[in-house]
Amino acid sequence: MTRFSLRARLTLLLALAALIALGIAAKVVDWRVDSEMQQRFDASLLARAQAFASLVRSGDSGIEIDAVADRSARFPGGALTDWYVVTCGGQVIAQSNPVPPQITSGTAPRFADARLPNARELREVALRFQPVVDEDDGAHSAGSRATTSACELRYALDRDPIDDILNTLDWILLGSILGACALVLILTPWLVRRGLRPLEVLDRAMAGIGPDAPGGRLPASETPELVPLVTRFNEVLGRMDDGLARERQFASGLAHEFRTRLAELRTLVDVETRYPSGNDLRTVLGEVGNIGTELEATVTALLQLTRIESGLEQSHFEDTALEPLLARAVARHQGTAQAHGVRVESEFGRDPALAIKADPTLLEIVLDNLLGNAVAYAPAGSTVTLRTRQSSIDVSNAAPELQPDDLANFGQRFWRKDAQGAGHAGLGLALAGAAARAMGMRLDFALRDGVVRAMLVWKAN
Repeated sequence: MTRFSLRARLTLLLALAALIALGIAAKVVDWRVDSEMQQRFDASLLARAQAFASLVRSGDSGIEIDAVADRSARFPGGALTDWYVVTCGGQVIAQSNPVPPQITSGTAPRFADARLPNARELREVALRFQPVVDEDDGAHSAGSRATTSACELRYALDRDPIDDILNTLDWILLGSILGACALVLILTPWLVRRGLRPLEVLDRAMAGIGPDAPGGRLPASETPELVPLVTRFNEVLGRMDDGLARERQFASGLAHEFRTRLAELRTLVDVETRYPSGNDLRTVLGEVGNIGTELEATVTALLQLTRIESGLEQSHFEDTALEPLLARAVARHQGTAQAHGVRVESEFGRDPALAIKADPTLLEIVLDNLLGNAVAYAPAGSTVTLRTRQSSIDVSNAAPELQPDDLANFGQRFWRKDAQGAGHAGLGLALAGAAARAMGMRLDFALRDGVVRAMLVWKAN
């Protein structure tokens, strides 16, 4: 795959942009200079033609030109740099040799480029004028002036001087463009390196970031263009750190629970092998199956908790009726409650048809774990109470062993109160809390008079 560095790309683009910009600017300047010089030259040409026309006089002897024999009297220098032809009433009064090419005159002076037979380039003007009446001729009255025939003058000057100036300006502009482009090509790589220096700082900072250095972040950048990039990259690093932390937590928790359960399984097998209890095979296999069931429940709960906390378990809100959901949760735990000698009571409040905006799956996870935790930890002969209110669901049970300080540990993974939690991984409240947060709800705990109360609270409509 062909590699093209960012520095080379920027250099090429900047040089191309400079070449285009300078080329357009030079074209505009050249056009304006040509136009201005042409206007000035035409103004000078018209002035000379009008001066020449003022030499044409009308008298009794006809129309003639003063000082035709002495051209230096009209234009000092005497060099043949102008060409002309004067016609009055269809008669040529004066002309140079050679005669400038024919162009049509009009009411206003008309300019045109022309060329002599010897290929000399000319700038020509054609104009019409009335010859000046000779004031010394007393017979020439105002009435006779009106009948004087109009004359036409075609006057041309050599274009070489102005063409030389314009060519010189063109070469100056071209040289300036090439020089500026060469300067841009020389300076741009250095300027690009200085401009990209903040990226080198980020590159050095990235070299020290990795799985072995959690918490590493890119330093804040003072370059406005890099601020959003640094912010997004640090957000990605934060999510990666959270993901790695969840994976490590998942792995460590799973290893701890597996080690405990496998130790129980190995102890059971060793004891039955060395010191047979006399129990039948069905009983022993039942104990092994219970250990396997607990392991499966632990893995399922851990996977579910990890998916919710990582955002893989998306919330899908809909109107959810609470009474059927609570009834199913109570029915699922009724057998366990009877086995532990615990009674479950349900109070659905004033509105049995109460429905809230929630994710039914996540809400069921919360209720199932709160109720299962209460049934598992409630003393035999006690009652687990499930109540619904307008903006909360309460699950309460007797907990004589709990202290107020223990509430701070609620929701922590694998935390259990003494031996009473035997057979439970301590993931229920953590899973319930994660599911509640995913739905934008709050899970609170309170302990009063030996009764612990778990409250799932949401915003009332």
